[in-house]
Amino acid sequence: MEIYLIRHTTPQIDKGTCYGQADLDVTDSFDQEAACIKPYLSPLIEKVISSPLQRCSKLAQYLFPSHTIQYDDRIKEIHCGEWELQPWDVIDKQQLDPWMADFINVQIPGGESYVQLYQRVASFFEEVVQKYSSLAIVAHGGVIRSLLAYINEVKLRDSFGQFSFSYGCVIKVHGTNEQFRHTILHNPDRPKEQHRPASY
Repeated sequence: MEIYLIRHTTPQIDKGTCYGQADLDVTDSFDQEAACIKPYLSPLIEKVISSPLQRCSKLAQYLFPSHTIQYDDRIKEIHCGEWELQPWDVIDKQQLDPWMADFINVQIPGGESYVQLYQRVASFFEEVVQKYSSLAIVAHGGVIRSLLAYINEVKLRDSFGQFSFSYGCVIKVHGTNEQFRHTILHNPDRPKEQHRPASY
């Protein structure tokens, strides 16, 4: 079995902004970033599944123009609820402190916790590996990190240090239902991202 995990290209948003399921567009560098991904993909990919958010759907359509792309809400990014599209540094510290202390289990107000994201991603993965032997998944950083934590049996809190990848990365998961391994095929050098307040 071969599964290609593809993270969307750079989204059109100011650095330091909290975002998850906001339907962000891509930057002007999209065509260049997407073209760099193509050489790392097998021509024998059977099925393509993408997050419906446009930063993923546009990439899926670009990379796989001859495929019928399936969209699945379970591989959307984490739901950031009331914090969506707010600058990290203006979010109420009384709300942030409990989340920063335990962002794995504490739910973002009006949104999700990382455990909830992980659970829906694991459910999705268990379903698709029963159906397809060659698959491409176009998704988000949180989704890909959750999936890698799941197949490698890594604790979610440890996964942030263990799995590091940038916009436009390609990771190949291969093996059987009993044991999967992963290989990073493409991890472009991009500016450092900011997904938490600068003060923490």
